[in-house]
Amino acid sequence: MSFWLDQALAQAELSNDCLAEHRAKSLEALRATPWPTRKTEAWRYTPLLSLDNSVIDEPNDNIDYPGSPEGVELIELFFVNGKLQSNINVAVEGLTIASLDNLNDEQQAVAKTVCQSAKPSRHLFGMVNDVLAKQGVLISVADGSDIKPIIRLVHLQNGGQSHVRHLIKLGQGAKVSVIEEYRGEQSFVATSFSEFDLGDDAVLNHYRFGLQTGAAKALAGCHFNLANRSQMHSTLVSFGSVLSRLDVDINHAGEHALATQNAIYLLADKELFDLHSNVEHMQPHGTTEENVRGIIGDSAKAVFNGRIHIHRYAQKTLAELNNRNLLLTPKAEINTKPELEIYADDVKCAHGATVAELDNKALYYLRSRGVSEQDARIMLNFGFINELIEQMPAEPLCEWLQGELRTRFGDLRTQLSVEG
Repeated sequence: MSFWLDQALAQAELSNDCLAEHRAKSLEALRATPWPTRKTEAWRYTPLLSLDNSVIDEPNDNIDYPGSPEGVELIELFFVNGKLQSNINVAVEGLTIASLDNLNDEQQAVAKTVCQSAKPSRHLFGMVNDVLAKQGVLISVADGSDIKPIIRLVHLQNGGQSHVRHLIKLGQGAKVSVIEEYRGEQSFVATSFSEFDLGDDAVLNHYRFGLQTGAAKALAGCHFNLANRSQMHSTLVSFGSVLSRLDVDINHAGEHALATQNAIYLLADKELFDLHSNVEHMQPHGTTEENVRGIIGDSAKAVFNGRIHIHRYAQKTLAELNNRNLLLTPKAEINTKPELEIYADDVKCAHGATVAELDNKALYYLRSRGVSEQDARIMLNFGFINELIEQMPAEPLCEWLQGELRTRFGDLRTQLSVEG
């Protein structure tokens, strides 16, 4: 076991809340789980030495709050260094939002049903989060409710350690949009896990923007459980840092469920980002479309492991997984492993991965029109990922995210240029 994990578990307090039994089981399992090494397949390309060897900055509450997307109605909750700073005062029919540390009896019952509905027990830092997370929210959408405002959960970190859990329950025929947004560049350790349990015919628009950079150590997970005819549309955008890992699980627990997921990672300097995605088709007539694109520059390293598992009785499944990557320098690295595991015989499935460099003809064309080499490379890189951004259903949110990405490209213009 690692020094960091020993210290973290020493601080664990198994409070007598509604999730106490679940926390106790995770703590017991965690103590019996070997610490990952390079021989551990799920962590083969992502070393965890930075957790033990790092110095964590002292947190403070003097932090700059980001601006909000314009042209869209929002319900915004802000967390600073893992602690909720906003008053929860929601007056939207059919929507309930409550802090995890202040749930009534009915809300506690909902939290128990959502917790571990989609997140498997194999995730090491998911178990850490089970044990240590006391902050977060329970979001519950009543049957048939169409929630118009987008719920934006903003996490700002400037040091220390934080552990946050969000539980989201959609009733039958419910519709809602949720943004998870994470920012920070100082030296900190954060685990953040969210679980989404969708009822029959529910529709979820989900956005996760992992914008941590620099010395951040961010370990996270998004987990979805789909019922009959439910739909989830997820957009994941991630920057790199010293250590950045995201585990995604999508369970087709009902028939005729639909899952679409677009993921983008943009890395430079010596950053690392690791995306592990797992889709379980357990029922017939399910559809999954997963598109993942990455831009890796300088000495950065990306890891993608995407798995789609078609169970024996999941006939008539349609599933497609694609991972496309641009390497901008000879030192940039991508380890990609798309997988299909199929036990049904009446399915249509495909998967693939590509690793390439920028198109020299397109670069020459822009250069011949007076565009500098650095700007030409940025334009081509932006075009590579913008196709996925434009598929987001909320146009104002799409425009806001494009602005965030332009800023990122501008900050990295030196790293994203290479010798011709």
